[in-house]
Amino acid sequence: MNSKSFKLIAMGMIACTLQVSAQESQQKFIDPAHMDLSVKPGDDFYTYAGGTWIRNNPVPAKETRWGSFQVLRDFNINAVKKLLADAAADKTAPKGSIERRVGDFYAAAMDSLAIEKAGYQPIKPDLSRIQGIKDLSGVLNEAANLRIAGAASPMFGFHVGQDRKNVEKMVPQLTQGGISLPDRDYYLKTDARSLKAQEALKTYVSTLFQLTGTSAAVAQKHAETIFTIEKALAEQQMGRVEMRDPQKTYNKFAISEFNKSTPAINWKSYLSKLKVNGQDTILVSNPQFFVGLNSLLGKVPVADWKTYLQWNVLKNAASQLSSPFVNANFAYNKVLTGQKIQTPRWQRVSALTDNTIGELLGQLYVKEHFKPEAKARMQVLVENLRKAFEIRIKGLDWMSDATKEKALAKLAAFKAKIGYPDKWKNYEGLEISRTSHFNNVRNASVWAYNDMINQLGKPVDRTRWGMTAPTVNAYYSPVMNEIVFPAGILQFPFFDPNADDAVNYGGIGAVIGHEMSHGFDDSGSQYDKDGTLRNWWTDEDRAKFDAKTKALVEQFNAYTVLDTLHVNGKFTLGENIGDLGGLNAAYEAFKMTKQGQSNEKIDGFTPDQRFFLSWAQVWRGNILNETAAQFIVTDPHSPGPYRTIGAPVNMDAWYEAFNVKPGDKLYKKPEDRIRIW
Repeated sequence: MNSKSFKLIAMGMIACTLQVSAQESQQKFIDPAHMDLSVKPGDDFYTYAGGTWIRNNPVPAKETRWGSFQVLRDFNINAVKKLLADAAADKTAPKGSIERRVGDFYAAAMDSLAIEKAGYQPIKPDLSRIQGIKDLSGVLNEAANLRIAGAASPMFGFHVGQDRKNVEKMVPQLTQGGISLPDRDYYLKTDARSLKAQEALKTYVSTLFQLTGTSAAVAQKHAETIFTIEKALAEQQMGRVEMRDPQKTYNKFAISEFNKSTPAINWKSYLSKLKVNGQDTILVSNPQFFVGLNSLLGKVPVADWKTYLQWNVLKNAASQLSSPFVNANFAYNKVLTGQKIQTPRWQRVSALTDNTIGELLGQLYVKEHFKPEAKARMQVLVENLRKAFEIRIKGLDWMSDATKEKALAKLAAFKAKIGYPDKWKNYEGLEISRTSHFNNVRNASVWAYNDMINQLGKPVDRTRWGMTAPTVNAYYSPVMNEIVFPAGILQFPFFDPNADDAVNYGGIGAVIGHEMSHGFDDSGSQYDKDGTLRNWWTDEDRAKFDAKTKALVEQFNAYTVLDTLHVNGKFTLGENIGDLGGLNAAYEAFKMTKQGQSNEKIDGFTPDQRFFLSWAQVWRGNILNETAAQFIVTDPHSPGPYRTIGAPVNMDAWYEAFNVKPGDKLYKKPEDRIRIW
């Protein structure tokens, strides 16, 4: 599934397991020892709920941030490592078995002697073939060739996905792309942080070229060439706020018509080179980008395009080559993220295996670490959240009955996927060797590309998952109208079978509600119950909704993350609506439980206090300044401290639970509290 087609609970997380041995049997699910009780909750709820834990848990040298998610990831990556190491050591596993294929992939990736010996030999054929290009036609042919060979994705983005206005049809789709830095703003801004990142990129380009035998002077010239081309591409890109608008990014063209705006590229023949045949229309997220690319193709010398294509091969391969390339890759990322030391090889390889053949690894993972009772409990929680959301929609004072009816129909149509796929991918035809790591990675990229292309002309496969089973995350897909919860997220602090309802509803309950709320956020609310991008609102109701979301934008715009950097309220709006709607729905569902209707304290806290503290401990953590600065530009989620308080300060129940009064720093007057879902 195209990564842009769904909304996530959080960015950059992988695996965690449901393993009772990981938790103390008498664990305090809300532990006062982790809190800072010297702080008033109404002044700084984030520090009150997790201040001592935050002070005692700085970011480890191999990480860029450290919080509840990273603790789980660290625990889980070790569980995954054991699965992989056991599979690699099993000499009796039959050829073609899951254990053999996963074990061979891991063993080849861990064979550092062979990888060091190979140096950059695996990409020499690509580099020399590019060197032989004679003209612009050769440049375009090679760009297509690199894409289908899994070697690079130069100039622009391409994928096959559902047509948002005809969701039963899979269509080829073009998106802006072609840059190396994390976002177009890195090229367009001239502040100290951006300039530092630009220099890091140039150093990285120069280093990789020199590692392939290019002289320092020529490599430096190449770096300037690459930066000039990528900056020109960045100038044609839309910003991330604009790209969140599903109407603005829905531009359908007859292929023959699209050719007129980009005469340098004959899309019919180009798509054929991409293995796309028999299609007469194409979706383009940002047509202006391709007009700009067309202009660049005519202006930039062929020699410079050759350098650009070679760079794309180099950067795509660097992390899988010998240590000088891996070290150069880390040195570059170190500037962008602030990470102190390289992540251990076994950890990188474990994550790579999950990212590459995750539905083979996932089968081993689920067999070992996922309990059927967890799935059953989740199904109950999902239905309880659905009931709570229904009650809240029916009770909205700002929405008309006509729109409520459509909203309820959409809610009822949500499909929930829990744990792992009903039908696993078996990667049929993918060759995995125990002796060639680089070939394994390339072969897997080719397999994934062909798997994507093969969806054209076939019914939409609704059994597909956009995440692997071990992933600590969840997502909502607007075109599928589905909420998805991989096995990995069903673990404390989100969920524990031994925890009280307050902890589970403040954790996984809020996650379920968050994903449901994505169906009704500023973007998701533009899709109907069938997943079609089609308006189901009255104009008056939409105007009221927009006014409420504007207030939420302003609330988050006021939060300062780092020196002069603020949260981008528009960019994070969808996630902030997800948190606000999700926590409200989870609280509504919690109040239907026996504990939710009682006042019995556990470890000194009332049920309502435990609910909100459970939410807060999910988001506690530390982050390096460089990573925080990058996430403001690239991550649609607000930083943890502001996710902790952003929703509760709009909920009357939070004020009552912690006796928050006028004069407290987080206090908002009742009439100023934002109520959407």
